[in-house]
Amino acid sequence: MANVTLDRLTKRYANATDVAVSDVSLGIADGEFMVLLGPSGCGKSTTLRMIAGLEPISEGTLTIDGVRMNDVPAKDRDIAMVFQSYALYPHMTVYENLAFGLKRRGLAKEDIDRRVRAATQMLGLNDFLARKPFALSGGQRQRVALGRAIVREPRVFLFDEPLSNLDASLRVSTRNELIKLHQRLKATMIYVTHDQIEAMTMGTRICIMNKGRVAQIGPPLEVYRAPADTFVASFLGNPPMNLLPARIEAAEGQPLVALGAHRLTLPGVDADALLPHAGRDVVFGIRPEDVRERRAGGSAAEIAGVVTAVEPLGAETLVTLAPDGIGCELVLRGGRDCRSRVGERFLAAFDLSATHIFSAETTRIIARGGAVPLSYPTAFPIEEVRA
Repeated sequence: MANVTLDRLTKRYANATDVAVSDVSLGIADGEFMVLLGPSGCGKSTTLRMIAGLEPISEGTLTIDGVRMNDVPAKDRDIAMVFQSYALYPHMTVYENLAFGLKRRGLAKEDIDRRVRAATQMLGLNDFLARKPFALSGGQRQRVALGRAIVREPRVFLFDEPLSNLDASLRVSTRNELIKLHQRLKATMIYVTHDQIEAMTMGTRICIMNKGRVAQIGPPLEVYRAPADTFVASFLGNPPMNLLPARIEAAEGQPLVALGAHRLTLPGVDADALLPHAGRDVVFGIRPEDVRERRAGGSAAEIAGVVTAVEPLGAETLVTLAPDGIGCELVLRGGRDCRSRVGERFLAAFDLSATHIFSAETTRIIARGGAVPLSYPTAFPIEEVRA
């Protein structure tokens, strides 16, 4: 296995007005499962292709185990890549598809057979070795594509949205197979996806990208709980974090958050972080699971409104609320027994210890409630990976 280091990696295409990838620095440790996550066009696949050697690097340095790879051909990087399309040879059997690359590399017949048998045993393909791709299901074809990468025994596995062509049930089962595969191989894996569920469930760490740049890097739950800016807060989570317009005010030397007609004090928030923003507009963020239904009460943490949508999902019910005097809707997670109806009045109670305050100007985090850590490391230190 291998350490992979991206040091200010940049990609510019000829005649393009915007930079496709800009100053991406990321250290991926030996045996880590790193997920590159972001919307279409954010640069995640381009970054992966630069690692694979399929795209030339405009600026910056790529190293694997401390060896500079910028000018090393793709075939010499000892990397295996699984594409979104299965890219199987239709005229070859499963066994021949798995063995083809090894034959091209000149391996002995016995070594090829050993590797192919080990991979098919691991992936549950022993009963399909004589079949051709047209006789396989989508999930089986994807497993063959995975097997073709496994038999190479590479230093680094690269995955470019490999599950996007599968239906929902196959996507879940294949995702679980990939998790188990990583646990068995202890391999260094870099996985590109726009699916946040894949990122949250599979990744050791997530690198969230936006407009060609790194927005935040960290373990999945930590990035979810402590987003660095409003983009990460709105992208990670389904439904995403509620982001409401607010304003910071000061009363007797203590900061207050003006949310519509309400004045909220945030428990555990560092007053010194909020006071410099007094008189400025901010964005008040709170996850749907941190908003609850209240039928009575009158504290500053309770906001009334009208229900505009109800989505019963079985285990939970999503309720969309138009709060009085705020000017935008918010979503909360109700219980499976929630009986709210569209058009009804609703009293929502915020868990103020789990709120986030972002700058309206820069979109970066200013402060968080006491139940959420303020920050996490944004990158795996490059020096630590090199060591």
